[in-house]
Amino acid sequence: MGERTVGGPVAAISPVQQMLASGTGALLTSLFVTPLDVVKIRLQAQQTPFHQGKCFLYCNGLMDHIYVCQNGTSCSSTWYKKPTHFSGTLDAFVKITRHEGLRTLWSGLPPTLVMAVPATIIYFTCYDQLRDSLQFGVGLQGSYVPLLAGALARLGAVTVISPLELIRTKMQSRKLSYSELRVCIRSAVVQGGLLSLWRGWGPTVLRDVPFSGLYWFNYELVKAQLCEQRRTSQASFSISFTAGAVSGAMAAVLTLPFDVVKTRRQIQLGEMDSLGVSVKKTSSTLTIMREIWTELGYKGLFAGFMPRVIKVAPACAVMISSYEFGKAFFQKVNLDRQRLVT
Repeated sequence: MGERTVGGPVAAISPVQQMLASGTGALLTSLFVTPLDVVKIRLQAQQTPFHQGKCFLYCNGLMDHIYVCQNGTSCSSTWYKKPTHFSGTLDAFVKITRHEGLRTLWSGLPPTLVMAVPATIIYFTCYDQLRDSLQFGVGLQGSYVPLLAGALARLGAVTVISPLELIRTKMQSRKLSYSELRVCIRSAVVQGGLLSLWRGWGPTVLRDVPFSGLYWFNYELVKAQLCEQRRTSQASFSISFTAGAVSGAMAAVLTLPFDVVKTRRQIQLGEMDSLGVSVKKTSSTLTIMREIWTELGYKGLFAGFMPRVIKVAPACAVMISSYEFGKAFFQKVNLDRQRLVT
């Protein structure tokens, strides 16, 4: 599909070029956001020490991942358990860099990139392809097109990645070899059916699909308004960055209750996996929401409001501006090639 921006058609870029642009954006986002989450986890570990089988969420700015604290001496030597006292966020950045080296701020990143980069490539490439198909193939017009394309693209990406994330969690929590993992998966399928590989899919979809729809709806709207204000036909890096931050923050706030439910569900499932407990039936999203409401009231469903916005807004801004920059680069390359041919 041809790439188009505000003001009409521009040089077409191929799906492979879209994939390269989104993959580069995913790497840059992970490199930017990971240090923030590493510091957050180290501060959490200082306040509430992690014990054997305890799970916590790690985010590289693109996806949430379960980490399980293992038993034995290895638990105290891992990146999230180094015995250093921090008085705050800035102090943590300084001490980790000084005493453990700069590379420690990106601890835990390589394994998560194996999941995050392919998921992001699928998601962003599918969004562009779906949006263009709906607009220029089917002939749909209006601001709801990005919302629909974003929701469908995210649904596809989550469905593809969900079994792989479950497998990754099992390998990490139980320290399984590939041959043992094959037996474990076969046993899970026999006991719970093929759909057991998509356990936890529901809460993920309920958070990520509405988030994606709202994000792209607001992004395209804000981007178009900023382009109009600055009287430009194509979004600059700063326009994409601003639109990404604003739309990311708005989507994060509106989908926060689903994020709270998904976090609780992920941690519960991860800890059950680490203890080798088989899960025949898990609580529904509505049941978990009721439990949170009963325990903590409506405030419980909006717990972590500021940390989520602070993490999501810059991650969305870096990802989308890098992606748009990459697409603009390939558009220029393709345009130059066309001129040389003619």
